[in-house]
Amino acid sequence: MFDDFYGLTGKPFQLTPDPAFYFPSGTHRKALSYLRYGLAQGEGFIVITGEVGAGKSTLVAHLVASIDPAQLTVGQVVTSKLDDEEIVHVVAQSFGLDITGHDKASALGSIEGFLHEEARAGRRCLLIVDESQNLSVAALEELRMLSNFQLGSHPLLQTLLLGQPEFRAMLQSEGGLEQLRQRVIAAHHLEPMDAAEIEPYVVHRLKHVGWEGSNPSFDQRVFAELYEASGGIPRRINQIANRLMLLGAVEQRSRIDAAMLHAVLAEMDGDNAFPAAAPVVKARTPAQVEQAAAAEAVTSPQPAAPPAGIRAEDLRRALAQRDSQIAELQQAVVELSYSRGDAQTEAATPEIEALRERVAQLEARLIEQERTMRHTLTMLIEWIENDPSQIAA
Repeated sequence: MFDDFYGLTGKPFQLTPDPAFYFPSGTHRKALSYLRYGLAQGEGFIVITGEVGAGKSTLVAHLVASIDPAQLTVGQVVTSKLDDEEIVHVVAQSFGLDITGHDKASALGSIEGFLHEEARAGRRCLLIVDESQNLSVAALEELRMLSNFQLGSHPLLQTLLLGQPEFRAMLQSEGGLEQLRQRVIAAHHLEPMDAAEIEPYVVHRLKHVGWEGSNPSFDQRVFAELYEASGGIPRRINQIANRLMLLGAVEQRSRIDAAMLHAVLAEMDGDNAFPAAAPVVKARTPAQVEQAAAAEAVTSPQPAAPPAGIRAEDLRRALAQRDSQIAELQQAVVELSYSRGDAQTEAATPEIEALRERVAQLEARLIEQERTMRHTLTMLIEWIENDPSQIAA
């Protein structure tokens, strides 16, 4: 209705993800950088998380639209509550495979055969799994097993996992997902947009459907209060803006003001138009907290201020140091396990306590080393993304 009144060619604030409406906010640009980096590696898992309506699906739709199907075959899955056997069949269906036997073994065989055929044709395969928080640990572990398919030394399947914040917490803390965590090569959590991005976002979507800037026009207060009402979540902005434009059309307004926004918000509050907040994550046990700390460097890098420069020699030296620490940690764990076996019925000896302390120190050093490496990776991605000449290279 309002698109006709304002002379627009389409619906600017539709809720269905559409890559044509992709808006490169700061957090979405960074997520796209991690996605491009991850795809360039051609293996492992990429993880993108965010609140409901944060723009995960639109981001991925934008990425898929830019992919050459002659180079990359994409299968997409939107999950409900699936177990390990069901997820295998759903993955097969996402690549267009018809499983005659309807059993897990047949599905796995068909998937492996398909991946080999695609590789021989010169195409890589990407599996996109949306709503990953609905998957069981067993189903996620099955996805990890699919990543083991190889042709020679080349992996045949790469997986992109999209999920809400509880999936991020699950991935960080669940003990049964340690092997999957080790295969996450890039991860990003989509944050809400900044207040300064609201007006450019609204203008971007309106211009895409033929808006010329004057009908309707907007009071500046509308954008500030729209940010406060939506929290910077794109889908909530779309919900409010839709109702606001509709009110403008009903009242035949050529200018949208704050009073109209207040009326829309009051109406939406009465209708309970906003979705409930994301589920509260249950408190974790001390063991889960430890596991989350070890996983944090992989699944949620938090870079500090960048150093003056990055050299290949520095990266090689850091990697060598990390590998040495890993080997030292593994040896200490082995020694500790033997010591525990010899003293199961006795109180802990000073030697065991010393080993435990040593393991804790090595774990802390390893986590810090991993943070440094992820920090360096983040800087490299941002440097390439912000310099067009480096993208070409």
